[in-house]
Amino acid sequence: MRNRSMLLKTAGKKAGAALLAAAVTAGMLAGCGSEKDMIGGADGPTSVYVAEGNENEETAKEAEASQSTQETAGDGAVYKVGIVQFVDDASLNQINSALCEQLDAKGEELGVTFDYADYNFNGQADSTMLNQIAQQLIAEEVDVIIPIATPAAVIMQAATEDCRIPVVFSAVSDPEGAKLVASLEAPGSNVTGTSDALNTKAVMDLMFAANPDIKTVGLLYNKSEDASREPIEDAKAYCQEKNVEVVEKTGTTNDEVMLAADALTAAGVDAVFTPTDNTIMTAELAIYEKFTEAEIPHYGGADSFALNGAFCGYGVNYVELGKATADMAADILVNGKDPAAVPVVSLDNGIATVNTDTAQEIGLDYSMFEGMCSELKEITTAKEFE
Repeated sequence: MRNRSMLLKTAGKKAGAALLAAAVTAGMLAGCGSEKDMIGGADGPTSVYVAEGNENEETAKEAEASQSTQETAGDGAVYKVGIVQFVDDASLNQINSALCEQLDAKGEELGVTFDYADYNFNGQADSTMLNQIAQQLIAEEVDVIIPIATPAAVIMQAATEDCRIPVVFSAVSDPEGAKLVASLEAPGSNVTGTSDALNTKAVMDLMFAANPDIKTVGLLYNKSEDASREPIEDAKAYCQEKNVEVVEKTGTTNDEVMLAADALTAAGVDAVFTPTDNTIMTAELAIYEKFTEAEIPHYGGADSFALNGAFCGYGVNYVELGKATADMAADILVNGKDPAAVPVVSLDNGIATVNTDTAQEIGLDYSMFEGMCSELKEITTAKEFE
């Protein structure tokens, strides 16, 4: 098994290769084609793609050969697993690593192979690249696509709209709001997955427990990210009930986020809240010192915010989220489960992670968090989780 650093390097190289391959195949590939048959066997479904106008004898023979190979493989069946990570940040890297490790473990347990090493891509927060990766994975005839984070999931859903390729997303905060599923209980199409929905009230409760005298709360987020919309509205409503002023600043690039952080410190906010926002997470290492020097605690919707310097991160365990996503994908592939009927899995929130370096520098006591969450973790500033 390749280690995580090698996987990330492979993802970067493969992403570049995807651009070239997608350009070459663009003229031949129209989404998923007009027809796509699923051949089921004892070891799970095998995807056979028939492009419009090419339903000839040769294609039929290839499909028959593919079915024969699957049937004779027995417990040694091989499934192609496409993994599409939205951007390089500590949380998503952690999910990717846990996902791959669990796929290996499930493969050994079930007597099959989940081949992901050659299909693990990073979209670098670029929608054009993500679309090209989607087309490449379709051309590679992968058996499942696992997008990590909402923007990647939305693009993979659109690309497979006319296909039967299962899409099992990971770390989508609001699957219904992003229109990925009809409902959490009954997704209704080829898309299901795991959610890292944020309990915004719980985060705000921590904020006001640490400092009951807060007068102004800064909201820092990317207004283009679906995952941020509902938590930001919830935070506004919470502050309104407490008659606390809100200052909103947004950014879509690292430079814009840094300017937004400067504006919040200049406004003299007492605390800053950010939901599970990948744009801000990516920039956290560049902005946390601004808040620390101004003695402003930054609360984020994932433990990776605290890892990268924020005072507190609150949310789900992303290692467990990655494992749960792998388990769902394995169940769909090996046991033939229909994604349309597989409920979205939401992990319970309740883990507060505090950066002790930052807490000491801003002089903020967090001992009261112990009884307000299921677990209180302490961490020091680093780029990646060990």
